[in-house]
Amino acid sequence: MDRVRVTSKAGLTAAGLPAGRPVLVLVGGAGGMAGGDLEALVPVLRDLVPLLDACGAVVVDGGTDVGVMRAVGRARAAAGGAFPLVGVAAEVAVDLDEFEPNHTHLVLVPGDAWGDESPWLADVADVVAGPEPSLTVLVNGGPITFDDAEHSLGRNRPLVVLRGSGRTADAIAESADERSTAIATSPLTTVLGFDELRAHVERVLRPGR
Repeated sequence: MDRVRVTSKAGLTAAGLPAGRPVLVLVGGAGGMAGGDLEALVPVLRDLVPLLDACGAVVVDGGTDVGVMRAVGRARAAAGGAFPLVGVAAEVAVDLDEFEPNHTHLVLVPGDAWGDESPWLADVADVVAGPEPSLTVLVNGGPITFDDAEHSLGRNRPLVVLRGSGRTADAIAESADERSTAIATSPLTTVLGFDELRAHVERVLRPGR
């Protein structure tokens, strides 16, 4: 795993990350994600692996060894995926041994609490994608996941909310409150079921194919 510490967006451009490639940003459930929700997600992510390789895509997430980040790392390994998997985390929020081992890159950013990495996830995705398409997929999640969704929309990055994956994702899918409704009704937001995700990712990351 390549590790780099950055303190500015300018530093990201010199961090040795993949560049000019389609990007899938994966946000959502971490330690608070229920086991059943996680088990339902694993085959969905495994099904995405060959598509992400075929697209030449890069996946960006929070990098720790819990929840959706553990699931995508294990899915990549199990399916023999080769796509770069970039974790982004606040430097003081975690110990280095807490990161998911199948990630290829780890970007440590300033911050002293969970959630401080949220705007940096969006920055990393911008730097890696450049002019190429990018997409955020929101699965399950807690309060910080709302921030992740809003940062995605603030960068004009399309957002997919995976209906039925629990907690924040389902609150947005159901427009459960004012904040959820604002995210759900954005023209950049699409709410999908598990069985619709792969086709949508392909449409966004491989336009015209």
